[in-house]
Amino acid sequence: MKPAAFVYSRPDSVEQALLRLADPAAGAKLIAGGQSLAPMMNMRLAAPAELVDLNDLTELAYVRDAGEALEIGALTRHDDVAGAPLVREHCPLLAQAAATIGHYAIRQRGTLGGSLAHADPAAQLPLVAVTLPAQIEVLSNRGARCIPASEFFLSAMTTALLPDELIQSVRFPKVGVGEGSSFHLFNRRQGDFAIVAVAACVAVHGGRVARLRLGLGGVDAVPADHADTIRSFVGEPAGSSWVAAAAQAVADAANPQDDPRVPAAYRRDLVRVLTQRALLDALQRARERAP
Repeated sequence: MKPAAFVYSRPDSVEQALLRLADPAAGAKLIAGGQSLAPMMNMRLAAPAELVDLNDLTELAYVRDAGEALEIGALTRHDDVAGAPLVREHCPLLAQAAATIGHYAIRQRGTLGGSLAHADPAAQLPLVAVTLPAQIEVLSNRGARCIPASEFFLSAMTTALLPDELIQSVRFPKVGVGEGSSFHLFNRRQGDFAIVAVAACVAVHGGRVARLRLGLGGVDAVPADHADTIRSFVGEPAGSSWVAAAAQAVADAANPQDDPRVPAAYRRDLVRVLTQRALLDALQRARERAP
């Protein structure tokens, strides 16, 4: 199929892009990588009156050290996120997740900001943003604001972005001393969206779990932060029995929807198995990073 007719514009500054978004009559939609929007337009699931192409806004493509966090521009491609030395060193969970997105061609074109704005509940980068947690900087002609990732994703493919706003950058906290991370997903074929994905960060001090962060993707309408579920496991000795108990607790707390193709019981079992694998890997990496 072909998309419905639309007006195309390609601004050469962020200010010009914001002007297009500020005009409510324009019906403008931003496009950068187009890896999600273009197929939706071809299937007539989306029919924007105007496409505003951001690819000339190279000032939005960067990875910077921002003290206790990494700041990454919204136009940074998935492959650049996965391969950037700063990301691999200071935010390995993000690098691990970005490397699993789609196929090579998709990672070359898709962008960090586009993935977050699209808000697919099974996508990797929204899950990492919620788990760490990230701060999302957005712009409009009215000014800038910062939205915590926990408040950004409202429902499936629905975010707190207003029609006249674009994502400028995202701040991800750096990994701590003695902290390891791991990202695991299960899909039908390599490159498909995850049926279940798990992101985990574990810090170990003196043989005990000092800090624990864990999120699930593909289970609910938005990525789910399970901080409340796992809070009681902090302070316990880090070992195989701890991993099994924590994974079972997360699986028990998960509330997957029944689906004719993927029954809820199957998805819940995937949550348990993948959480166990992610925690084991994160513990191993935490021990490797011990001071």
